[in-house]
Amino acid sequence: MLELAGIVILGILAQWFAWKFKIPAILPLILIGLLVGPIAAEFLSDDGSKWIEPIWNGEKGLFPGEGLYYFVSLAISIILFEGGLTLKRSEIENVGPVITKLITLGSAITFFGAGIIAHFIFELSWDLSFLFSGLIIVTGPTVITPILRNIPLKKDISTVLKWEGILIDPIGALVAVLVFEFISVEGDSGFTKTALIEFGKIVLFGTTFGFTFAHGLAFAINKKLIPHYLLNVVSLSAVLLVFVESEIFAHESGLLAVVVMGMVLGNGKLENIKELLYFKESLSVLLISILFILLAANINIEDLMLLYTWKTAVLFAIVVFVIRPLAVFLSTSGSHLNTNEKLFISWVGPRGIVAAGIASLFGSKLLKEGVEGAEYITPLVFMIVLGTVLLNATTARFFAKIVGVFLKKSEGILIIGASRVSRLLGHYLETNGRHVVLIDSNEKNIQKAKDIGLEAMTANIYSDTLMNNIELNDVGYIMALTGNSDINKYAINKFSKQFGENGSFRLVTSQEMLDDTNNPKEGLFSHKDDFNTLTELTRKYPSIQEINLVDKAHYEELITISNKDAEIIPLFVKDNKGELHIISSYNLEVKDIEVGYQLVYLGKPFDVENVSTSETKEVKNS
Repeated sequence: MLELAGIVILGILAQWFAWKFKIPAILPLILIGLLVGPIAAEFLSDDGSKWIEPIWNGEKGLFPGEGLYYFVSLAISIILFEGGLTLKRSEIENVGPVITKLITLGSAITFFGAGIIAHFIFELSWDLSFLFSGLIIVTGPTVITPILRNIPLKKDISTVLKWEGILIDPIGALVAVLVFEFISVEGDSGFTKTALIEFGKIVLFGTTFGFTFAHGLAFAINKKLIPHYLLNVVSLSAVLLVFVESEIFAHESGLLAVVVMGMVLGNGKLENIKELLYFKESLSVLLISILFILLAANINIEDLMLLYTWKTAVLFAIVVFVIRPLAVFLSTSGSHLNTNEKLFISWVGPRGIVAAGIASLFGSKLLKEGVEGAEYITPLVFMIVLGTVLLNATTARFFAKIVGVFLKKSEGILIIGASRVSRLLGHYLETNGRHVVLIDSNEKNIQKAKDIGLEAMTANIYSDTLMNNIELNDVGYIMALTGNSDINKYAINKFSKQFGENGSFRLVTSQEMLDDTNNPKEGLFSHKDDFNTLTELTRKYPSIQEINLVDKAHYEELITISNKDAEIIPLFVKDNKGELHIISSYNLEVKDIEVGYQLVYLGKPFDVENVSTSETKEVKNS
């Protein structure tokens, strides 16, 4: 009882520690597992026993017989199902040739390169060498996201790394499973007709069971055959059922089945998909916490001593500093990425839960079968996992500055709300070279934004999902433009520190409009206009206007006119370099106005004949 409770408590503490210090959770989890496992047995226990013993050993141990093997299998199936749910077909289509090459050509280079190196350095059989290389193909989002979350990067760099991690996680797991089955069916005679038949059975039953059960579960959910309070637990039971049933018909096909099931559900018209995702995400966090501690604790000091050789350092160095860059540079040849961006992508390639979990699974199984050299699989993969996470977590930010991909100033704009006003402003900002992201809980508004080419996402600002989105790394401004003043204020208070380093703005409230002397510092645009007036003006004048400026006096005269005219709202000042400067209700003054500057506003065109400045001002729609 103490050991079971201790694993959960230590796992959640490690997750909190990782969140607090902005590091991947895998790092403290593995270290805790090693501490309570082999380190405790060797240096801290009087009787040489581990503080947490995963395998049954006399009176101590959590999992008798093959219990740990079964638990790890089921836990990984749930984690991979959750990963499959996040794979959207539409997003895969738009990630571009770089991602496609990374998960195909890049994976092939890693597979063959690492396999050859492992064979000659550690003198492993070709079978085990390629099993090792298949296991280290993956770079999971659970380890990449915390590393990149607080590094301001160009959007294309963070997108490449994010989607490589998401797409290659289940793909890498599938490759490892298929390679394991293919090379272990007949031992040394793995490349036989029997192995090919087993390989085919894995693909057939895995895809069939996953596809069929996914549609069955979707039908039951959409037809309200499952009560709402049982939705999550029934879905969990269905995942476990698919995994077990597929395993019965074709051994090692269960992981493929749950990945396929997740992908089908994630891309289908399934109601409550968000709720299902939130549940599976929370469950995955708990399982990852338990798994890493268990798997690390299950390693013996003898396994670690196998790595105490110069061969380990050489293998790690070649995998990280030769094979990974080679895979990235060949996969990105001919792309728009420059050399420094390719170098940074090459540097960031941490391995995660799938590599460690499946390595422990296959390593223990091969050991029981008496396969020579199998004792190297688990510790070698753990070495790659721990080494890459530690390297990237401690040096990624510094390396980004060295190669010049670290954004010194975040110019992206996060717009809270995707109403007609937000879409109009977002489109103008986007066409003027700014990275704009709109968020809203209204899916219809989000779809309308996407239809005009804007980047938009359905999100709830009361959840923490936005805080983990690495594609918002270059965001330095927040504009809260919803019709709810409480939501606007909440968004500013919650996100200003992370996303509003250059400025956080919101629309003024109706009460603030009535008190002209109480201008909030974060007030946006005009102090006499709230969401309703902006919406009405956008309906009447559905375009953004620009007027050339001559000097500061000219600007101030136009601001005075706009204050008296309810159908003109100043928005930005565009300088002669094309940069936009937000006008706030708190301070309408600007320091410098030169020839070539423009006033950007919403509403009817200025009556230039009534402006005292002699030069004619050009007015144009955007």
